[in-house]
Amino acid sequence: MNLFRNIQDLRQYLKQERLKAALEGKVLETGFVPTMGYLHEGHASLLREARRNNDLVVLSIFVNPIQFGPNEDFERYPRDEAKDLQLAEQEGVDAVFLPSVGEMYPAQTLTKITVSQQLTGGLCGASRPGHFDGVTTVVSKLFNIVEPERAYFGQKDAQQVAVITQMVKDLNMPVQIVPCPIRREEDGLALSSRNVYLAPAEREAALVLSRQLLHVQELINEGGTLTAGEAKETLLHAFTAEPLAEVDYVEVVRFPGLQPLGDSERIAQDGEVLVAVAVKFGSTRLIDNVILSKKGV
Repeated sequence: MNLFRNIQDLRQYLKQERLKAALEGKVLETGFVPTMGYLHEGHASLLREARRNNDLVVLSIFVNPIQFGPNEDFERYPRDEAKDLQLAEQEGVDAVFLPSVGEMYPAQTLTKITVSQQLTGGLCGASRPGHFDGVTTVVSKLFNIVEPERAYFGQKDAQQVAVITQMVKDLNMPVQIVPCPIRREEDGLALSSRNVYLAPAEREAALVLSRQLLHVQELINEGGTLTAGEAKETLLHAFTAEPLAEVDYVEVVRFPGLQPLGDSERIAQDGEVLVAVAVKFGSTRLIDNVILSKKGV
């Protein structure tokens, strides 16, 4: 496994690997997994999917400051470089890109990538203004550095998947976005680097997210007549009944366009529908979701 902290060194390595393949009459296909580190099984599943479908796998680990708001957790975001590199080695990663903030942003950033408020203004974007400008800007930088054929993102960040997919489409970026299923703990809690913040009581309380999303999923699968308003009411009732939960949002939107469903509209009559939630437990904000269609999840 090769470790790079410098953009130019990574580019030179990728150029050499592609040249070697070309001299053998092959086209080297690169799979890319961008992360903020503190890797867990969810990230490992992305790396395994990239390994299955590409000749070369690149992992980036970078806690991106411009996607954090002034009162968010950039400074205390969990980091463990040694553990991350061990997991990358175990999953057969070819190259790890681990730049500093100064390497990625050597001067004031005067250019940002902005996707329309139609996709970024709701859900997480409503309570985190500017967040997705930071995400799309750093992802576009990373795509320009790595030039992958495919990039892998977890479906837990469903709005992020929709936003990045739209950016790639609109800007004709030559990369396929591959969404991968949410990975969960045995008790159902969606894997997240931020789970480490949870006190034991908060972690137990956080199970209400997956349990209630599963409940809504079951209601859809059984009868198919649940409306968006009924789904939101069911979830809000359960979340507000949990003393340690503070609701940020409960939304039902079409996917991937993220247009809200009217309260009287039935879920999953046609197309795909995203039921997405964000709830704080103590100081820790967690997100979770389920995507539904006529065929169920």
